[in-house]
Amino acid sequence: MIHNARVFTGVRGAGVRDAVAVGRDGRVLATGSDGAMRRYAGRDTEVVDARRGTVMSGIVDGHAHPVAAGAATLNPSLEYLELTVPRLQELLRGFLADPADGSAPDGWLVVSDWDPVGLLPAGTLPHHRLLDALPTRRPIVLMGTDGHNSWVNRRALELAGITATTPDPPGGQIERDADGAATGLLKEEAQGLVHRLLPDHPFEKVVEATARALEQAAAQGVTAFMDASADEWHLDVYAELARTGRLPQRVAAALRLDAHEIREPQKGLAWLRATRKRYADVPGLDLRTAKVFVDGVMEYPARTAALLEPYLDGKGRPTDHRGQLQLDPADFARLAVLLDTEGWQIHAHAIGDRAVRVALDGYEAALRAGGRRDNRHTITHLQLVHPTDVRRFARLGVVASMQLQWAMRDTWTVDALLPYIGPRRHRRLFPARSLERHGALLAGGSDWPVDPLGVWNQIRTAIDREGADSDGPLHPEREAISRTSALRMHTAGTARQLRADHRTGTLTPGRAADLVLLDRDVTRVPVPEISGTRVRLTLVGGVPVYDEGTAAGRAARARTAAATARRPAGTDRHRACGGPARKE
Repeated sequence: MIHNARVFTGVRGAGVRDAVAVGRDGRVLATGSDGAMRRYAGRDTEVVDARRGTVMSGIVDGHAHPVAAGAATLNPSLEYLELTVPRLQELLRGFLADPADGSAPDGWLVVSDWDPVGLLPAGTLPHHRLLDALPTRRPIVLMGTDGHNSWVNRRALELAGITATTPDPPGGQIERDADGAATGLLKEEAQGLVHRLLPDHPFEKVVEATARALEQAAAQGVTAFMDASADEWHLDVYAELARTGRLPQRVAAALRLDAHEIREPQKGLAWLRATRKRYADVPGLDLRTAKVFVDGVMEYPARTAALLEPYLDGKGRPTDHRGQLQLDPADFARLAVLLDTEGWQIHAHAIGDRAVRVALDGYEAALRAGGRRDNRHTITHLQLVHPTDVRRFARLGVVASMQLQWAMRDTWTVDALLPYIGPRRHRRLFPARSLERHGALLAGGSDWPVDPLGVWNQIRTAIDREGADSDGPLHPEREAISRTSALRMHTAGTARQLRADHRTGTLTPGRAADLVLLDRDVTRVPVPEISGTRVRLTLVGGVPVYDEGTAAGRAARARTAAATARRPAGTDRHRACGGPARKE
């Protein structure tokens, strides 16, 4: 029993309670006043004093990449920094000289957490010449934080066989000089030309790194999540964690479909079925969702998100460039009809307004073909939605999965975006309130490790559109949502997205006791103070998976603080996720 609390049940109109009782079966028995809850207490009941902190449903993260977050820690990191070229080269020379790097002198140098819009001064473009100046013959690849850009040196281009005559792969782009030579910047699926050559980290190390990452997520109150782009490699990691008792959260995995599986949906369905069957016995792993990429990212220099109107040239003049779709709309519609009929949910990455419309059109085709099946198809990111499409979400039953920690003024939304879309479209970025006002179900996601995981700043930013350490608010008068909406969005809303709202997302009798105890009352403190919220206790099914009072809890808290502190203020921005398709 947790008493002397401010219990936010997550139920509309329920008000705040004083205490919650959890049964031996790991379910919520009741919420109510301290006095009413005393009747549930026996001699062996563990009683926790909340000290008037909030008790609420655990955070359900509807879009994250925890295995990627763990694996990224095994590479040297640029820590999301904005860097001048000399400073970047200095850091890379340090990585090359590191005696712990067993791949020297000939192996790949793979560097994580490169900020694709963070080269200084602003407007500096990545080119292999800047990496070729380093004193090495080793192939080098910098992995963009967004998952949609990689920067490589000439040696890497040579090993990958990328020349002036190499065609762009479907869904990808090899950036080129005026003479057609590759610059070393690889966008979207073109990254796979190099990524397929990279050595894998030992499986055991990835498992250990992912276990540490999940401990950090529990320390921030995450009790369930969707791995938003999974293949067999990711599922093998989860299976091993479950086998060894180190999978603290409930996991739903969105199985990523490749381009050929979208064009031939029966093949995609066959792979989905076979994969689900193979991992059917893994406890805590739910496989009912397919992941599809509709477009890329909007920020300069990538500009691969698909727009209805063309990008601007940075000086206010229209170009003939509208980004690109990563699939044919007719293929997606056929896929949506087939998967909807078979009971699969689709989780569609769509950043630009044209991509959002293509996804909605596909879901509407499924609705016309088979009626309403409550598969809760989802569009994630939703950076730009055309006003005429906003009201379609509720009508089609489509979930709006948003990463609202990005809804602030910073380098990503101002320097790398405003000059290329103009103020009219800029005012409509991340239209959370518009979607909510027209009846859409909002769900919250982090896209971790695209950003360091920062659950409570994410919730705060949804409310004030400013967050911690930003350059100012991003159109809060248009698109900010209420505190209650932000809390429900990241609990009950995402539980519904994951089709788990019968089990979690609210603190109501019979639901699993997936809950968090916080160090403050997030329902009443000034909004900026939400960012600094500390989790005291996290339960999944009534079992503690994080307790700040234990040695393990203190260690997890320290790792979490270090991970979030290493990125400088105002730079934790991104607009999408992903990475190369699964290896064949």
